Amino acid sequence: MARPSCSIGLAVTVMVLLVLALAGGSSVQLSESFYSYSCPGVFDAVKGGMQSAIAQEKRIGASIVRLFFHDCFVQGCDASLLLDDTPSFQGEKTATPNNGSVRGFEVIDAIKSAVETICPAVVSCADILAIAARDSVAILGGPSWDVKLGRRDSRTASFSGANNNIPPPTSGLANLTSFFAAQGLSQTDMVALSGSHTIGQARCTNFRAHIYNETNIDVGFAMMRQSGCPSTSGSGDSNLAPLDLQTPTVFENNYYKNLVVQKGLLHSDQELFNGGATDSLVQTYISSQSTFFADFVTGMIKMGDISPLTGSNGEIRTNCRRVN
Repeated sequence: MARPSCSIGLAVTVMVLLVLALAGGSSVQLSESFYSYSCPGVFDAVKGGMQSAIAQEKRIGASIVRLFFHDCFVQGCDASLLLDDTPSFQGEKTATPNNGSVRGFEVIDAIKSAVETICPAVVSCADILAIAARDSVAILGGPSWDVKLGRRDSRTASFSGANNNIPPPTSGLANLTSFFAAQGLSQTDMVALSGSHTIGQARCTNFRAHIYNETNIDVGFAMMRQSGCPSTSGSGDSNLAPLDLQTPTVFENNYYKNLVVQKGLLHSDQELFNGGATDSLVQTYISSQSTFFADFVTGMIKMGDISPLTGSNGEIRTNCRRVN
């Protein structure tokens, strides 16, 4: 009678060893329940941190979403963008798309500190950034979703990757499509994710050429933006203007409504409605905000799946600005 019992025990042991082996490798998949037992309080900690930060400055929600986007497009969603430069290490913060532009690092630092208090060395900076981006959208009126988790943090960064993989605001539709396709994202994902520009602001240096040199822009809108953005390069480069003319701190579909009347702030924004293949999708998102929200969620989840480090790859940083 003992043999069946031993056989069952052996089978269970083999299964446990197999699970442990997989957990130590790169084949581990992201999961919405990853911290259910190891750190169930992470969601409240991140949400509380984002609510506090947005209460102080609503723009910061858009900045956190942008951090997530710029991180995921370089080496995948691995928190490489959060690493500071050192005398022997060049990170991504000073690359052209990021230098003087990406922000919100202090907010992630504060949230990481709060999470470390309740769950030391358990939750990665990469996962905190993914949750914070979701919460930023939801707090500002947009959709919410279950974030897939289990990422680990990179010990490396790529200055060249940041310069080459992030689409510049001067991109045309074909280039934009190529940049997103290189990350496994479709043209629909691209247009939906661009809708994050319904919140936040842009610097004069990123829209100067569009408001002075281009014709696919409403004349009155161009003149209004010129008043805060001098034509001379180097003058007023960091002056800000809202990406969404009407409601830059509310996540909804006004961004697309601006495009059809040629009031996209960036050249790359207006390219989404400029007689090309994406015009019809912009019209769809104008007529159905729920469709925009659904496609945006799909795009954010897909973007969060870009080349995550899992299992024994990478590490769980205790300080998001430096490797352990």
